[in-house]
Amino acid sequence: MLGQQIISGLATGSLYALTAIAVVVVFRNTRTINVAQGDFSMIAAFVALFLLKSGHGYYATIAATVLFTVMLGIVVERVVMRPIADSDWLTLFTATLGVYYIMHGVAGWVWGRDTKAFPVPFDPTPLYFFGTIISRGHLINMSWAAAIGVVLFLFFRYTKQGVAMRAVTDDPDTAKLMGIPVRFIVLLTWGMAGFLGAFAGVLIAPILYVSPQMMDEVLIKGYVAAVFGGLYSIPGAVIGALLIGVVENLAGGYLGSAYKTATAFVMIVALLAVRPQGLFGIQKRREI
Repeated sequence: MLGQQIISGLATGSLYALTAIAVVVVFRNTRTINVAQGDFSMIAAFVALFLLKSGHGYYATIAATVLFTVMLGIVVERVVMRPIADSDWLTLFTATLGVYYIMHGVAGWVWGRDTKAFPVPFDPTPLYFFGTIISRGHLINMSWAAAIGVVLFLFFRYTKQGVAMRAVTDDPDTAKLMGIPVRFIVLLTWGMAGFLGAFAGVLIAPILYVSPQMMDEVLIKGYVAAVFGGLYSIPGAVIGALLIGVVENLAGGYLGSAYKTATAFVMIVALLAVRPQGLFGIQKRREI
C-alpha cells in the first residue's frame, strides 16, 4: 500500500513538475508569473484529442501538438507580452491573466465546455513488483517526464541558446551588453513554456477528462511547487512538485480525499514560514 501510494504520488508529481518548470523558466527570464501556463496544456490536450479522433497516430499527434503549442507560446509573447515587456510586474501578471481567460473562452467556444474522455494510449493492465501494483500509465508518465528533464538539462548545459538563457536569468542588462539577443531569448522562453505545456497536457489528459478547466488545479500546484523550490531553481521546482505529489497522495490514501490537497499546502506553508525564499532560493540582502 505504501509503495503504491508513493509511486502514484511520484507519477502525479512528475506531471506537476512540467508545469512548475515552465513557471520557473518564464519567471527567471521575464520576471513574469505566467497564469496562462495551464491553458497551454489545456489547448494542447484539446488539439491532441482532435488529432487522435481524426485518425492520426499517437506519436504523430504528440509531435504536431508540441509544434502547435510552441507556436502558441511564441504568438503570446509577440502579440501580448512584447509590447508591454518593460512594464511593472502587475501589468505583466494582468496580461497573462487576460490570456488565461481568452484561451478559456476560445476553448469553450471551439470545443464546448462539456468534459471529454481522452483515449488511453497504453495497456491499462497494471504491473506487479514485489506485491505492489503499479499502473502502466504512471510508469509511462514518469518516463516521459524524466526524458524531458534530461533534454532540458542538456539544453541548458551544452547549447548556446541554453547558456544564453542562463545568462539572461543572472543579469539581463549585462547579457544584452555582451551581445546576447535578449528579445530572442525571451521568445525562446515562451516557446519552451509551450513545449512543456504540450507534454503536460497530453500526459495528464488520459488521467483527467479534457475540459477548459482541466488544468486549473494543476497550475496552482505547479506554481506552489515553483515557489517551494525558490522560483529561480528548476531542480527546486522538480523536488517541490514531487513532494507535493507524494504528500497529497499519502494524505488521500491514509487520511481521506478531503485532506489530499490541504495537506500538501500545509507542507508548503510550513516550509515558507521557516524559509521564505524557498528550498533552493537565495536570501537577498536588503540595503537600508
